[in-house]
Amino acid sequence: MMLHFYKYEGAGNDFIIIDNRKQDIVLGEKVIRHLCSKHYGIGSDGLMLLTNETMADFSMQFYNPDGSSGMMCGNGGRCIVRFAKDIGVISKNKTEFLAPDGLHRAEILNDKDVALKMTDVENIEKYNDGLWLNTGTSHFVVNVKDVTSIDLIKKGKALRYDDRFAKHNGCNVNFYTEQENNLLLIRTYERGVEDETLACGTGITATALAYALSKNLADGKHIIDIHTLNDNLKVSFMKNGARFSEIILQGPATKVFEGDINI
Repeated sequence: MMLHFYKYEGAGNDFIIIDNRKQDIVLGEKVIRHLCSKHYGIGSDGLMLLTNETMADFSMQFYNPDGSSGMMCGNGGRCIVRFAKDIGVISKNKTEFLAPDGLHRAEILNDKDVALKMTDVENIEKYNDGLWLNTGTSHFVVNVKDVTSIDLIKKGKALRYDDRFAKHNGCNVNFYTEQENNLLLIRTYERGVEDETLACGTGITATALAYALSKNLADGKHIIDIHTLNDNLKVSFMKNGARFSEIILQGPATKVFEGDINI
């Protein structure tokens, strides 16, 4: 079977996207793992299928490189919005689409940036070494002195499989260092990838909210600048105590290439 695919990236977080509006493409875990493999397949941090949806403009199905599914991906969400516009699924710059964690609104701001509304967050668990929260998928956020020098794989893997998070089926782990003027430097160990990724949209969002809570920022609207290994993103939100709403993740989402692969 010859499969036509598209490759998009958001702040270095790269994805295979497949147009499945005809709903004639079914991919098992083995095939997904092969396609996402950088050595034997196309190579990516995840795979998405765009399908028709009666309740919104389209639906997003997301898979990790290990074939697991059922979670939201923030950068993937921004990329699939750009893809939907590129292939004519949407004609305007504003859209609504259905993701694993519910309905999302998004807006294409320019040739580079896409803004995505994330789900509200209020269930945050505090620990001595960090904060756990779910921004569409499970995240543990840790503040460190120098995020550039930590052994991210060792520390991230240990926390990803920590017994405290077994009830959440493990978690992604985000380490950040605070700079001046609400600028955070971030690195992420991503569940399902089982490695560091250049960016993680739900992790960037989780880190901004965890930072706001740990710094006891005043209630009201805030904008947090996040610097990943390669790009800059913004997270804006309304804070009301430990509840966060109107959460917007903004950053780059661009097409890399498209092609065909025999599966």
